[in-house]
Amino acid sequence: MSTTTTIDTAAANGRQALLADANFRWLLAGGAVSLLGDQFTLVALPWLVLQLTGDPLALGVTLALISVPRAVFILFGGAIADRYSPARVLVVGKLAQFLLLGGLAALLWSGALTMWMVHGLALALGLVTAFSFPAGSAMLPRCLPPALIRPANAVLMSAGQIVSLAGPLLAGGLIALFGHGPSHAVPDAHGLALAIGFDAVSFAFSAWTVSRLSLRPLPVAATTAAKAKGVLADIAEACRAFWADVPLRTVCLYFAAIAFFAGGPISVALPVLANSELGGNASALGLLLAANGAGVLAGMTLSGLRSDWRLGTLGATMLAVDALAGLGFAALGLVHALWLAMALLAVLGLLLGFVRVAVFSWMQKRVPPAMLGRTMSLFMFIVMGLTPLASALAGAALRVLSPGALFVASGGALILIVVIGAVMTPIRQVREA
Repeated sequence: MSTTTTIDTAAANGRQALLADANFRWLLAGGAVSLLGDQFTLVALPWLVLQLTGDPLALGVTLALISVPRAVFILFGGAIADRYSPARVLVVGKLAQFLLLGGLAALLWSGALTMWMVHGLALALGLVTAFSFPAGSAMLPRCLPPALIRPANAVLMSAGQIVSLAGPLLAGGLIALFGHGPSHAVPDAHGLALAIGFDAVSFAFSAWTVSRLSLRPLPVAATTAAKAKGVLADIAEACRAFWADVPLRTVCLYFAAIAFFAGGPISVALPVLANSELGGNASALGLLLAANGAGVLAGMTLSGLRSDWRLGTLGATMLAVDALAGLGFAALGLVHALWLAMALLAVLGLLLGFVRVAVFSWMQKRVPPAMLGRTMSLFMFIVMGLTPLASALAGAALRVLSPGALFVASGGALILIVVIGAVMTPIRQVREA
């Protein structure tokens, strides 16, 4: 039997084992429904704030009230997940989100909603997600054997990508179809209430599916030692372990640097590029984002199907993929045809999706389960802290650079990071195992 045939047979057996696992089926069902509900709120909440106030500043304040407590408390969320079981923390978090969003929907439907209520609910949602996010990221290694983690991540992330493409269309259609309300309420009140209410119900369903999971127990010594210390000591322990693990530290910081120079231009410069040089309308931006999203979906799927595709080591593969991404970013700044920009963004998305699944799975398998919540929360803390800074830097750069020039500069920065990583860090020696 040839090597290719052996690999294909092993991959097919892995997919069959994955679909036969009851834990994975519960994770997939709950995760897909919850992610679909999130897309409804991502559309409905900004529209609600603009309908209530007509003020973009109010929208910015509302989004900040969600993101700031999430970033501030996410390290505590990871410590609590490790201390009291990620499943228990996730169920409590999802039920809290069900109550918060259900209350928001009820107030909106009745016409009693005011802006201070929206701000209060946004603050509470940000606090709850600070605990839910790290708990969710720590679930997979407690539910599945290590051999199934990467294909499971590929399926779950691909499902999330499909939902992120279809969800906004469904949410917009629901709001438009039922977008009426009492005369004293905001326009589209009933449609917005139904969209947010759907998200609330999705959290209740997802909490039920999480409660059906059977988690692998941790060693008694690990749980006893964790509860003997305080939460701050738990966080300090995770930080020390993160810094002492040279491959983990290198990969996380490298990944954050790449995300910094790639995320800002995509979120800020791409809309400007679409408006100024690639069509000048919202449909052009929609096509560009759809092409990138489709590429991400293809990359995630490919990463799950062909986990054996690598250039020697995982680290060398990351360097090669990011070098290609740097060239793609630079090329994106030089094109003037919409179809060519769509093709480049699709390829960039494919590269991103492939590496995201590989790196996330590697982290979940490398970190001890008793410390996974804290480690993942630390990684999220780094990325969340850099994301607004990257967007602000990209916005400031656009005052002196054209969007095309910014993409060329970002591509050069990505290639420089790859060179520094290859020459000055041990990332090339980071292996899948």
